Amino acid sequence: MGVPETTSIRLRTQLDCLPILLSGVANDALDNRPATGKWSARENLAHLARYQEMFFGRMHRIRSEDCPSLPRYRAEDDAEWPQWMLLPMPGILASLHLLRAHLVKDVESLSAAEFSRIGIHPKFGKMTLGLWLEFFLLHEAHHLLAVMQLARQH
Repeated sequence: MGVPETTSIRLRTQLDCLPILLSGVANDALDNRPATGKWSARENLAHLARYQEMFFGRMHRIRSEDCPSLPRYRAEDDAEWPQWMLLPMPGILASLHLLRAHLVKDVESLSAAEFSRIGIHPKFGKMTLGLWLEFFLLHEAHHLLAVMQLARQH
C-alpha cells in the first residue's frame, strides 16, 4: 500500500472548502492586505497554487534521488512568484484545481517504496515522502485559514 486513505482523501478534498470560504466575498476584499503588510487572501491562494507546482519538483527529487536536501520554499526568493502574485482570482482558482488534479494522480500512483523514500528538510531533517505530503497539506490548511480570516475581516 502506498498512500494512506486519509492522506489521499485530504489531498482530494481539502480545496473543496474554497466555495464556502469565498461565498459572498467581494473581489476587492480578496485584495485587502492586513496592516502587517502580509499577503492578501488572493495572494495566499496564488501562493498555494505556486506551491503545488513547486511540490511536484520536490516529489520528483525524492522519488529519483537518494535523500535529497530540499531547501525551504520562500516565495520571496522565487523568480516566478511575482507573476503568480498578479494573477486574477479566476486564473488562481483554475490553476489550483488543475494542479491539484495532477498532484492527486501522481500521489495516488505512489508505491509503498516511493511513499517511504526520504527527502531532507533544513528544519525538520529526514522526512519520508508521506511526511512531506502531510507537511504540504498542513501548510495549505494554514493558508486556507488565513484566506478565511482575511476575506471575512470587517
